[in-house]
Amino acid sequence: MGSYEKKLREFLLQGDRNFLPHISIDCVIFGFHDNQLKVLLLKWKDQGSWSVPGGFVKRKESLDASAKRVLKERTGLKDIFLRQFQVFGDPHRERGKKSFKIIGTSKSWIMDRFITVGYWALVEFSKVTPRPDWLSDECQWWDVQQIPSLIYDHNSIVTKALEALRLSLNDQPVGYNLLPQTFTMPELQRLYETILGVSLDRRNFQKKMLALDVLERLPERKTGGAHKAPFLYKFDKKKYERAMQKGLSFGFQ
Repeated sequence: MGSYEKKLREFLLQGDRNFLPHISIDCVIFGFHDNQLKVLLLKWKDQGSWSVPGGFVKRKESLDASAKRVLKERTGLKDIFLRQFQVFGDPHRERGKKSFKIIGTSKSWIMDRFITVGYWALVEFSKVTPRPDWLSDECQWWDVQQIPSLIYDHNSIVTKALEALRLSLNDQPVGYNLLPQTFTMPELQRLYETILGVSLDRRNFQKKMLALDVLERLPERKTGGAHKAPFLYKFDKKKYERAMQKGLSFGFQ
């Protein structure tokens, strides 16, 4: 028996004791790199199928704690910006009853239906080390516009997560979580344009962002560009935290 089969056997034997077999977590993890919004996906062993990272909820674990555990296992990061956005409970979402034979025993773990709770998360691309789990061969980033056919209803889950992210743009500066510590105004604008899927007026965008009073312009300019180097900015953490407490209104939608 190989290592994969041993882990699968152990997981299925402990499943009923340690996990809720009908409730799972699926996490849509967004990153931003090369002016593209990215999504982290897993490729399953022996199937070649792709999915969003997820897993079952432990019996003594809250939903949020389960999502944080999944995120840490796949990205290596803690304290990730995380939001629950929808529960997916269509009775046909898993396409029928599944029986998993527990290797080396006469037992099976039967799941005729399970509900998944969707979370979306924002991470800084450069800080992530994608990590496959023992059920997957690969864990890698995909452009949000080039996502392959995913298992079950995971394409719909990604679509709904992107919709939730777009709605959040009026409430919080997502660049705080997706961009490096320092960035230019054009890079920040490109982030919003990529998420929204539209072009934004440069002057109007800059006016709105500066009016929020959460950005600090640095004396340094970005080097290496062909045109006049733009100034670098960073988020003022104290002003950002105060603004989040008071509530924000961006007016992008």
